[in-house]
Amino acid sequence: MKDFKYNRWLIAVIVVGLLAALVIGFQRHGVEQANRQVDMAIDYEGLKELAQREGLPEDVVLQQAREAGITSLAVYETTFKKLNENGKATALPGSQILASYHAGTLSDPVWRQLVASGKIQGSEVYVVGNDPQTYREVKEDLLRRLGPDRVTALTVGSEEVLAVKAHYESFLKMNLGMPTDEMKTVNDAGFYVLARPSNYEECTPDDVKAVFQRLEGFKISEIVFSGNQSLGAPKALQTTIDEMKDRGINLGLIEATTQLQFYKQDGMEEIAKGLGYDHVARLYAIPKDEQPKLKIDTAVERWSNTDEERNIRIDLLRIYDKPSPNMSLLKTNMEYFKATHDKLVAHGYTIGPAGTFTLYNPSVILRALVVLGVAAAGVLYLSLVIPPLNARPRYQYILFVIFGLLAAVPVLMGNGSKIRVVAALASANMFPALAVIFQLDRVRAFREKTRIHIVRLIVTAAIALFVTGALSYIGAAYLSASLADTQYFLEFNIFRGIKLTFVLPIILVAIAFLQRFDIFDGRMDDTQGVMEQLKRILDMPVRVKTLIGLFIILVAGIVFVARSGHTSGMPVSQTELRFRAFLEQAFYARPRTKELLIGHPAFMLAAMAVLRKWPTMVFFALVLVATIGQGSMVETFAHMRTPVYMSFMRGIGGIVLGAGIGAAAMILVELWQTIMARAHKAHEKERNAD
Repeated sequence: MKDFKYNRWLIAVIVVGLLAALVIGFQRHGVEQANRQVDMAIDYEGLKELAQREGLPEDVVLQQAREAGITSLAVYETTFKKLNENGKATALPGSQILASYHAGTLSDPVWRQLVASGKIQGSEVYVVGNDPQTYREVKEDLLRRLGPDRVTALTVGSEEVLAVKAHYESFLKMNLGMPTDEMKTVNDAGFYVLARPSNYEECTPDDVKAVFQRLEGFKISEIVFSGNQSLGAPKALQTTIDEMKDRGINLGLIEATTQLQFYKQDGMEEIAKGLGYDHVARLYAIPKDEQPKLKIDTAVERWSNTDEERNIRIDLLRIYDKPSPNMSLLKTNMEYFKATHDKLVAHGYTIGPAGTFTLYNPSVILRALVVLGVAAAGVLYLSLVIPPLNARPRYQYILFVIFGLLAAVPVLMGNGSKIRVVAALASANMFPALAVIFQLDRVRAFREKTRIHIVRLIVTAAIALFVTGALSYIGAAYLSASLADTQYFLEFNIFRGIKLTFVLPIILVAIAFLQRFDIFDGRMDDTQGVMEQLKRILDMPVRVKTLIGLFIILVAGIVFVARSGHTSGMPVSQTELRFRAFLEQAFYARPRTKELLIGHPAFMLAAMAVLRKWPTMVFFALVLVATIGQGSMVETFAHMRTPVYMSFMRGIGGIVLGAGIGAAAMILVELWQTIMARAHKAHEKERNAD
C-alpha cells in the first residue's frame, strides 16, 4: 500500500500561517462590528406624492415618516417639469405664446408688444419666475449649462424673463441644480438631505464649487451622484474631492442590479480613492419594477438581509403605490418604514447617517506569514499526489523555499496585490482538497471487520464531517486573511476566481483518489496511478444509457456552476426561494444549498459506502460530490462584503443541517437495503422450496 506521509514541517508552517490568518480575521471582525449604522432614506418627491395622493398636508406626512424611522430624504436637482407643477417658475414654448397671440387669447399687453416687435421666437423657450429665489437659482444654472449665447434676459413690464434657445420637451427634463427650498424643507422637518446632484457637460472647477455653495449650511448625510457621471468628471474631480473633504461629506455608491459592485459612474472610483475609502458607503434600492411584487414583510426581510450580508449602509426605500388590505396608502407605507426600522434595530443596527469602515490594511508581517502558509499547503498537496516527491522531503523543502520567496517578498515590500489574489485562489481550492484527502487516508487505514450498527455509523460519519469541515475552515481563514482590506469590504476589489473554486477542488480530490484507490476492482492497496486509470476509463466501451447518464451529469454541472454568482441569469424556482426564506428565518445566516442538500449528505453517504463496502466507483462519485460541500464552505468567505462572522455561521449551519439530512438519507438507504435483502431471501427460499 502506498503510504503518503504528511510533512510535519510543512504542517508547522501552515499552523503559523493559520495563527496569523486568525489574528487578521479577529481584526476584520472588529472593523465590521464598528460599522453598524444605517441611513434609512426615501425620495422627498415620493413623500410629496404620497401626501398628494392621500390629500394630506405635506408636513403631516413628513412628520409621520420621521417618527417611523426615516432619517434622510433624497433631494434631486430640480427640473422645469417639477417647477411647472409647483408654480415657482414656468417654462413656456415660444410656439405656444405665438399661438395665443394669433388666437387673440394673449391678454397681457407687454407680451403682445414683444410678439409684435418680433422678439418672441417659436423655437425658443421662455422662463418666467414666480419665486425670486427659485428664479435666481434657475438663471444661474441655465447660464452654466447652456452659456450666455443660448440664454438671454428680456424685460417684460417690470419683470425679467429668460429667452432660451432649447428644445422644449428636452428642456423640461433638464437638471437645473440642487433646489435650496426643498433642502430647507427637508432639514426643517428633521431629516438629513441625501443630495443627488448631476454632472455638467465639460464640467469646470467653478461649476463644482457652485454646486457645493448650494449645499452650504444644510445638513447633508451623503452625496450620491445622479446619472452616469460623478460631479466633476472628467477634469474637475479633484475639486469635487476637495469640496467634499472640506465639508466632511461621505460618498454613497449605488449597488449594481446584479448585486455585485456598483452602478458605473465616470469618476466614482477616483473620488472614492481621493476621499479615502473610510468615507464611502454602499447604497441599495429595491428595483422599481420588483417592489410591487413584494409583500411588506418580504421587503422588510430583504432590507435586513441586504444590510447584514452585503454591507449596505444606505437603504433607499420607495413608497408602495397600492395599499395593503384594510389599510390606507399612508398607513401601508408608514407600517413598511416602521417595520424596517424595528427589524434593523432588533439586529443591532443604529439608524442615522450611513456608517463607514475605518481604513484597514493588516500588517505586512501577518500577510507574509499567511502567504507562506499557502505556499506550504501547495507543496503539501503536491507531496500527497506525487509519490516520488512524498518520498523525498528535501525536494519538498526546496519547492517551499521557491514558492515562499515568490509569495512573501512582494508582500513584505508593500506590493503583492496579485500575490494575495493567487493566495486566496489557492486557499479556496487546496484546503478543501487537503481536508478530503486527509479523510481518504484515514479510510485506507480503517480495518473494521464487523458490521457497524446504523447509529454508530451515523455518529462516525457526522464526526468525520465535522473534522473535515474544521480542516476546510483553515482554508477559509487563509482566504479571508489574504484579501481582507477596506477596498474588498466595499467591493472596489472582488475575488474573481469563484467559478473556478466550484470545479478545481473536485479535480484535485479526484487526482488524489485515483492515486490511492483502484476504482475498477475496489482494492484499497496500490493502484496503477492516475494516468493508467484514466486510460482505462477512456478505453471503456460506452453504452447509450451511459451517454445519457453522462449528459445528465454534464447538464447538472453546468447548472451548478452557472447558478453560482450574480451574473449568470439562471432562474431560481419559487419553491427554492420559499425554502431559502425559511432558512433565513431559521438560522443566523442561511446555509448554502450546495452544502446542506448536496455536499454534506454525500459526505455522510460516502462514509456509509466505506463502512458498508459498496463498490469503489460509487465511493469515488460520492467523494467528489462531498467535495462540493467543502469547497462551498471556503468559497463563501470569498464574498468579502459579507461579515466574516456571518460567513462562519453560514458554514456551521450548513454542516449541522447537512449532517441531519445526510443521516436521514443513510437511514433510508439502510431501510431500503434491509427490505431488498429480506425480499431476496424470501425469493431464494421460495425457489429452493420449488
